[in-house]
Amino acid sequence: MTDPVSRTILLLDIEKYSDRDDIEQAYLRRMLYDVADRTLERAGIDERLRLRADRGDSVMELIDANASVTALLRALLTEVPTQLHAVNRMASSSAQIRLRGVVATGYVAVDEHDGWVGSDLNHACRLLDAQLLRAALRERRDDFALCVSESVHTGIVRHGHAGIPAEDFHAVTVDSKNGPLRAWLHGPVPGAGDDHSEKGGTSVPGAGSGERPAPRRDRPEAQAPGSQAPEARAARPSAPPAGAVFHFDGGAPTFGGSLVGGDQHGVSGGQVTGDVHLGGSGGESA
Repeated sequence: MTDPVSRTILLLDIEKYSDRDDIEQAYLRRMLYDVADRTLERAGIDERLRLRADRGDSVMELIDANASVTALLRALLTEVPTQLHAVNRMASSSAQIRLRGVVATGYVAVDEHDGWVGSDLNHACRLLDAQLLRAALRERRDDFALCVSESVHTGIVRHGHAGIPAEDFHAVTVDSKNGPLRAWLHGPVPGAGDDHSEKGGTSVPGAGSGERPAPRRDRPEAQAPGSQAPEARAARPSAPPAGAVFHFDGGAPTFGGSLVGGDQHGVSGGQVTGDVHLGGSGGESA
């Protein structure tokens, strides 16, 4: 076995490959290789800088560590969706090709049977096979779902290089037989909205300034400490009212719709200074 060397790992896998017949599978494999070759060429990575392994419904690329990972990611985010759209718009429903992709970095060795060996490669394969990435592809319209390893995000994605918007990648943790794996998914995370803020709430006037909203008239007023309820205030005997003075300019004065037709005392010059009894005599005044 060779000594482990640093490599960029690119994995691409066809969705629902085993559901197709032999003719369709052969066609999908040709399209997969074509998409992979065009994307790597767009990234400036020729055949001398990569080693390919065929896995039937997927392709694995070991890329020289000196090749630009930034250029590779930029090509994956732009070239792959464009190519898939061009292929699928002319293909029948049974020949549609949709891809999951993973980009990782790590150390890989080659054994005596030309097999690839390395825990970093194993982790990349676990990400490719994760249910979360499969679910993400099912929700996509552009036929491509990409996930990158923690090391790729730390070294490249988070710095916001041109064509690689860091805000479009979201941290995820996937389950695997090697334990939880942290990675970064491009695009929306399935089953979770991008905006977790509350919706449909109504702000209270003055809530941010310390002001209190005016009490609603259809609700009982809040009691101040030491105050009595309205019922208690109504039951308390009221003090004798102060003498009221009314001025009349003729006509038939009314109070709340009641005609002054009872006893009137102390009428002088049209000014009532005594007690006023409404609607009839209420007895002698004191």
